[in-house]
Amino acid sequence: MKSLFKPLVLSTLALTAARSFACDLCGCYIPSLEAKREAPFSFYTGVAEQFTHFGTDRFNGHQLAEQSGQYLDSSHTQFVIGASFLDNRFALQVNIPLIYRSYKRPEGFAIDRGHESGLGDVSLLANFRVFKKEALFHDGPASLSKDGKSAATMERGEPDFSTTFNVTAGLKFPTGDSRRIREEFAEVEIEGAPESGIHGHDLALGTGSYDGVFGAQFSVRYQAVFFQADAQYTWRGYGRHSYRFANDLSWNGGPGVFIFRKAGDSLALQAAVSGETKSTDRFLGEAALDTGITSLYLGPQISGNFGRVSGEIGVDFPLLMNTTAFQTSADYRIRAAITLHF
Repeated sequence: MKSLFKPLVLSTLALTAARSFACDLCGCYIPSLEAKREAPFSFYTGVAEQFTHFGTDRFNGHQLAEQSGQYLDSSHTQFVIGASFLDNRFALQVNIPLIYRSYKRPEGFAIDRGHESGLGDVSLLANFRVFKKEALFHDGPASLSKDGKSAATMERGEPDFSTTFNVTAGLKFPTGDSRRIREEFAEVEIEGAPESGIHGHDLALGTGSYDGVFGAQFSVRYQAVFFQADAQYTWRGYGRHSYRFANDLSWNGGPGVFIFRKAGDSLALQAAVSGETKSTDRFLGEAALDTGITSLYLGPQISGNFGRVSGEIGVDFPLLMNTTAFQTSADYRIRAAITLHF
């Protein structure tokens, strides 16, 4: 499948500093406030891509032998426009996703091929910096600052230690096309035919519901070593077609090291651990048994910040894939993002 955002993957190898989340349908890309130049008011815009290839059939988490060669390639591209206030303590942003999915799946004894593309669920998000602290360690006692305001920090340049904690809250709107969910009404199993692991809920571009988004981002650094962690919880409302997607918890984080860091510019390498967990969806008031999942991924991530440009690129490979009933699960993910600050 051709991704909507191939140029991004090539252009961000040396750029970075934003976060995207595991869920293929729900994850919201949130640029790091840490990467922005402190100013009373500023704008930013960005693009993030997550490409996921689903090609392994599983039943209750156990990998099955290949039967029909079914797969789903999903490209989720998010365009972001935002503004930050109060020296980057607070930010408001709009996420506009475009989704392209191509698939091959069995339909009885025949093979169904096709694609879905269009607008996903638009989100309005607020990001607030709860605290930011920095410290300089030299021959004398540590010089500690809050929100980077200390005179010692300004005089001596980059602090030796820094830590930041942000929280996020927002609302997703049902702008994505959810008509594919109607396939759930017509699904039947034919004896002897291969089972499909790709269903209407997998191909839908939106949930058909108003959803709440809540998250937190934490980072800590000492000289060239750092640790970063993000988490995002999506609370689902009741959607169209008698279908309700399950609430979803996703996360991303891990240790890393700065290869280069000087005068606000940086390039870092990180071992990123990410994943998600969700229970089964609800259809016609009953559990949709083939929708629950707990996954864990590991992969390298390169991130950078140069002047007004920041970005990231990473690859995720599954370490754990616990699925309910029969599903076609992910084999790998490619994530990339770039943000411009004005």
